[in-house]
Amino acid sequence: MPPPKLHALVCLCGCLTLVHPFDWQDLSPVVHAKSSAWLNKIQALMAAAIFGQTKIPRGNGSYSVGCTDLMFDYTNKGTFLRLYYPSQGDDCSDTLWIPNEEYFFGLSKFLGTHWLMGKILSLLFGSVKTPANWNSPLRTSERYPLIVFSHGLGAFRTIYSAIGIDLASHGFIVAAVEHRDGSASATYYFSDQTAAEIGNKTWLYFKILKPGEQLPLRHEQDSIDRNKIAIIGHSFGGATVIQALSKDQRFRCGIALDAWMFPVGDEVCSRIPQPLFFINSERFQYPANIIKMKKCYLPGRERKMITIRGSVHQNFADFTFATGKVIGYIFTLKGEIDSKVAIDLSSKASLAFLQKHLELEKDFDRWDSLIEGEDDNLIPGTNIDTISQYVSLQNSTRIEKYNLD
Repeated sequence: MPPPKLHALVCLCGCLTLVHPFDWQDLSPVVHAKSSAWLNKIQALMAAAIFGQTKIPRGNGSYSVGCTDLMFDYTNKGTFLRLYYPSQGDDCSDTLWIPNEEYFFGLSKFLGTHWLMGKILSLLFGSVKTPANWNSPLRTSERYPLIVFSHGLGAFRTIYSAIGIDLASHGFIVAAVEHRDGSASATYYFSDQTAAEIGNKTWLYFKILKPGEQLPLRHEQDSIDRNKIAIIGHSFGGATVIQALSKDQRFRCGIALDAWMFPVGDEVCSRIPQPLFFINSERFQYPANIIKMKKCYLPGRERKMITIRGSVHQNFADFTFATGKVIGYIFTLKGEIDSKVAIDLSSKASLAFLQKHLELEKDFDRWDSLIEGEDDNLIPGTNIDTISQYVSLQNSTRIEKYNLD
């Protein structure tokens, strides 16, 4: 059973369209790695994982953190999420990180590998715990702002527990939604009431799209219902942040973590009056993506961007902590920067931004300087040269127009 007082939160989160962590590819998302290359990577990763794993970190805030799963409508049209929240105490056990073997099978399908790879991943990572107290009672002495967290292609609700736990430890309720539209590597629902009562799950796996199907379907998945306060997302989830802000003024602000901008239409950026914060890794971004981000920079609208030095795309996701240092670095699950330092910088900058734009009575403003990139491990703005790329694009457009004329 969910902890007391949490049933009401289902209504707050239940109307959300599945919002979009996680692209395994450390390349430009436009160019996907071949499955054979990923097979070699994952095989080596699994062999090396035996030599040790690190732990997913606890939150740095003053609140104990609880965790539960909530399902609003058991059918495939309903909303399924993992909720992180301030809890009453630490007397409950830690939570299993990836709770079903089927999620590992889904990851193997997303990576284009044999299903046996999922079995091996399950054996290696199936017992990993995340430091949140399972079904601990909600701390009810105050009201908490709600953050919707959006995962990307090939992930599911539990993969960003480090971010969810840290935000909850600072007094937020975080709803990490699991998508049932084919963009999660795996998820489940119940076919009817009887199946729900006995726990007979029907599993949905990642939908491999046909040529030409990619962009229209992904645009459709970016829609979201309109009753939340702030939204955060990583990679494809960063695109969803932008789409959500453009559609609903009740999202007071948004934070896009290493956003993949390809699914975002050019017209969307002009429809976002809310504050928007881009937090990027140094090794993932590329000129065309940054140029699209900068289209959101319009007069009178607050836009911020920082880049974490020495970081990679997966520094925002839990696998950066679940693998050893050397192997994580070799297979780009870790960057040159320490993973805990990277996530701490991202978290503190996010908290400062949220305090300002959600008008919170906290002390997160002590990290305001991070929003401006004022730290040895941060770059204000971006490390990507977009000027020469912009000139090149302009010249290409002129040549194309000349040829057409």
